[in-house]
Amino acid sequence: VQLVESGGGLVQAGGSLSLSCLSSGRTFGNYAMAWFRQAPGKERKFVAAISWRGGFSLYEDSVEGRFTISRDNDKNTVSLQMNSLKPEDTAVYYCAGSSIIYARRDLNEYPYWGQGTQVTVSS
Repeated sequence: VQLVESGGGLVQAGGSLSLSCLSSGRTFGNYAMAWFRQAPGKERKFVAAISWRGGFSLYEDSVEGRFTISRDNDKNTVSLQMNSLKPEDTAVYYCAGSSIIYARRDLNEYPYWGQGTQVTVSS
């Protein structure tokens, strides 16, 4: 299984970025997907997750209402639309693939990971 993220970059506070993750190597639509992030010197943390058909999603409290996770099972992609970005959103963002259909917050539920994409929000 390969997960390849794209779309990171540098943005000013209050701006928007959209991340995308392309999956290959398995039937994408059979599994939940998620985004995590890791700031320098900190643990990798949950951001958002979406169930196998996209009918259910979860968000970390600090991004609720600002970020939106979505998926396109025909294109094997999961996306994260990030609006009203804050400097504290600065991190490497990782796409993660689950082995089950349900969206979960625990990174141990995700055996497949992308290489990460840097998001930097300047104040």
